[in-house]
Amino acid sequence: MNTLNTAPMTNQKSALILDGKKVATDLKTCLKSRVAKIKEETGLEPCLAVCLIGDNAASQVYVASKEKSATEIGIKSVTHRLPADIKQSELHDLIKKLNEDKSINGILVQLPLPKGLEAEPLLLQIDPMKDVDGLHPFNLGMIMAGHPNLIPCTPFGIMRILQHYKFDPKGLKTTVIGRSRLVGRPIAELLISRDATVTVVHSKTPHHELVELVKSSDLVIAAIGQPEFVKAEWLKPGAIAIDVGINRLESGKLVGDIEFEPALQIVKAITPVPGGIGPLTVAHLLINTVKAFELQTQGYSSIEL
Repeated sequence: MNTLNTAPMTNQKSALILDGKKVATDLKTCLKSRVAKIKEETGLEPCLAVCLIGDNAASQVYVASKEKSATEIGIKSVTHRLPADIKQSELHDLIKKLNEDKSINGILVQLPLPKGLEAEPLLLQIDPMKDVDGLHPFNLGMIMAGHPNLIPCTPFGIMRILQHYKFDPKGLKTTVIGRSRLVGRPIAELLISRDATVTVVHSKTPHHELVELVKSSDLVIAAIGQPEFVKAEWLKPGAIAIDVGINRLESGKLVGDIEFEPALQIVKAITPVPGGIGPLTVAHLLINTVKAFELQTQGYSSIEL
């Protein structure tokens, strides 16, 4: 049954703020118990290898957050900190070594890479069973086939928060803004598999068409990386708004891709920035690591979307 009109909300004049931080905390608590059980039963521990190349400040912050979260739930984290002038061939050698190392269950190449290095060949080289970012063509193809394996972390987080707040995508007219392999395309496929009616718009979509689609949509997912690109007045009253964007203004303030404050008076529910999808992205990286461990050691995983 479609729950668009039955999900909880604070009142008619203010949207329900979807608390991704709390959902992520609950997920990590459950995952911590699962990891403890894995260690007790097998004597092994799931292990995530992160490749951090160069000195990009944001990447260093993200990796530190991932390391901290992994340690908190009992996942071993091994970070390879490499210079920006490393050769592409040396990176390929490292990925090959990590693929062959049976103690490593997940491999993450932190993006973006420094100038002069190509991400695509590295992502293609990662063993699909260790691809905890879910970006290998095999894993993206499994989503298309309707049999998700390792799901990209941000789309996984979006589906999780909809599930947590009991928003059923079935029958919802949905607009996804952005067509990246990281978010836009996989979330569109995941929603289609749940019987949503999905349109993907992007930088080449005529602006007036984009606005009209957003205005008629029950669910809007913004993942375009432009601060407050989606104006509150575009949003349909009672819609659900999922904001994937994280943009820092000159003032230092973090904002999403959707005008947040005015949207609160229009939509039924909205994710905040920060504290919305971001924490769930990190949580699902850890979930994918445990799932990869189970697939590699048992041949199956009980973790489902």
